[in-house]
Amino acid sequence: MKLTHRAVTATLSAAVVGMLLVPAASACDMAPQPGTTLPMAQLMRDSQHPGELVTSGNLARELSNAATKSPSLVGMWSFQFISQGNTTRNPSIADGTQINFGYTQFHSDETEILNAGARSPAQQNFCLGVWQDTGNSTYQVNHFALNYDAATGTLLGRILVIEKITVSPGGTALSGTFVETVFDTKGNQTDHLTGQVAAQRITVDTVTP
Repeated sequence: MKLTHRAVTATLSAAVVGMLLVPAASACDMAPQPGTTLPMAQLMRDSQHPGELVTSGNLARELSNAATKSPSLVGMWSFQFISQGNTTRNPSIADGTQINFGYTQFHSDETEILNAGARSPAQQNFCLGVWQDTGNSTYQVNHFALNYDAATGTLLGRILVIEKITVSPGGTALSGTFVETVFDTKGNQTDHLTGQVAAQRITVDTVTP
């Protein structure tokens, strides 16, 4: 059968129109069609690298990072300051003597507050501080207290306490050292103490002081 020129032209035109009417998405869009499911790796995103798809490699990295993350200092602790190295002080303090005790809280904004049980409220038994991560589970704390005469209410000066502490692997205890320096109102050093820090974490399940 012979096709006329007009018939051929009409057939080609119909074919071209049909191709133009095919949705572009079916040709180049990789979006899934209704009823299909994306692989899990394409649905998950790497939390530390936004926009990066989670593959078996970086998913393993995420899990490893979570497993090795240092225990947090943030929270509430019951602490003790134990004397060490103050035997030549006047008056002398024997090693192992409890110098102070109480509660301390470390906040996520790297500030700290301490309630000193060995000092009366009249002397000022609260001090404020800041802390910094210095390594794997290790921290430095720098805090100041005001020092008052309990009988008269007169300001005697300030007390600086610097701690270098380490949180235990389980995150339930911390230990380290402290250096306490006492100043008068003119900034002159009047006393100096050193020792060990020991503390236990306070949680909602803690029932003993």
